[in-house]
Amino acid sequence: MFVTHLFSIVLPVYVIVAVGYLYSRWRSPDMTAANQINMMILLPALLFHVLSGKDFRLGEYGWLALGGVAIVLGSGLLALPVAKLTRLSYKTFVPPMMFSNAGNIGLPLAVFAFGEQALPAAVVLFLVENGLHFTLGTYLMDHRAHFLKILAQPIVLATLAGIVFSLMEWRVPVPLREAIGLLGQASIPLLLFALGTRLTRIDFSEWRIGLLGALVCPLSGLAIFLLLRPFLELNPLQTSLLLVFSMLPPAVLNYLVAEQYHQEPGKVASIVLLGTLAGFITLPLALAFAL
Repeated sequence: MFVTHLFSIVLPVYVIVAVGYLYSRWRSPDMTAANQINMMILLPALLFHVLSGKDFRLGEYGWLALGGVAIVLGSGLLALPVAKLTRLSYKTFVPPMMFSNAGNIGLPLAVFAFGEQALPAAVVLFLVENGLHFTLGTYLMDHRAHFLKILAQPIVLATLAGIVFSLMEWRVPVPLREAIGLLGQASIPLLLFALGTRLTRIDFSEWRIGLLGALVCPLSGLAIFLLLRPFLELNPLQTSLLLVFSMLPPAVLNYLVAEQYHQEPGKVASIVLLGTLAGFITLPLALAFAL
């Protein structure tokens, strides 16, 4: 019965991903405009809506954010010797082990598993992962990368605005807040659908490195979580979310970044694909302990 409950939580996430995958195989839609709308309007609206809400108190999430940073960085440190032993480029193997899918999968999974009250904490972990990906991740690929463009992105601006509203205890007028909230609600299913369409571009030609990544990614994150857990002052919900965060599969953004920098995108694609498929097994295991 409990196993059925676990899969009932994970299944909606993967059903929407599967719908996106099957539709993309059938119609091959151009998701460029939809993804731009999501990244420039819908997802920023979700972040601002959560961060500026009266129930969000930034000071309550300091330890959670610290734990998220430690898991991202610690996973990279554990993955580095694996890359050396297998003679893989660290630029190919390490970033997917560090930067997990806290957006496309992490946000919906938090809501399905723990309810709307988990969304603020899940957003904090998403911001930690996304912030490190756009800064440290970019630096790993190109040491000459310019970060001023990062600060001008709508996601960053919405995050900063939401934090300011939270710290100043400003309140958005109710009709405007409702409109922003509705826009934000459209972001999560579109994230999952877009993930499914992107998976159609990935093949199994590098299945060995994909399988290695599917094993190392959740295990390295879990190891860091278990190591840090006694030292973090977290409430039960935050502990559960951090555990799930530690075992999330690699983010699809890893593939897009590898493609942009010509860093063996085929290998990274296989890591993302097999890691995402393995999540159907590892995420219920994470939820079994988290719940």
